[in-house]
Amino acid sequence: MVKEVIVNWESGMKFTATAESGFTVIMDTKAEFGGSDEGFTPKMLLLVSLAGCTAMDVISMLKKMRQEVSGYRLEVKGWEHEEHPKKFDRIVVEHVVEGHNLSQESVDKAIGLSHEKYCSVSASLAGSVEIVMTSRLVETGSAIA
Repeated sequence: MVKEVIVNWESGMKFTATAESGFTVIMDTKAEFGGSDEGFTPKMLLLVSLAGCTAMDVISMLKKMRQEVSGYRLEVKGWEHEEHPKKFDRIVVEHVVEGHNLSQESVDKAIGLSHEKYCSVSASLAGSVEIVMTSRLVETGSAIA
């Protein structure tokens, strides 16, 4: 299956990426690099893509595991190489799962399955960058549907 994205130059270093679905993302960079800081940098979108991919997997699995999730966020940090091409050497994704009577075992299983089997972004980065997945559970009241 082929996926397609069209990237159009707007001005300066600002580009608009449009997916097959019609959704758009604005990319830009800081003024010191010729941009106007009006969008994500491509490198930050890589972190967003990894987080989004694994988050969708994990929340889907946690619902199937009947976990009472009331909140969920990912905190992603990337360490980049100091010399060009300044690629990420290491990315740490912390899954912060809020809910009632959450099972650490279930959360860790969902994260592991996403990272090792289902997340296409993790698979695409495998062998190129060290990816570490962690989790933190926060006990709260009842779940959101």
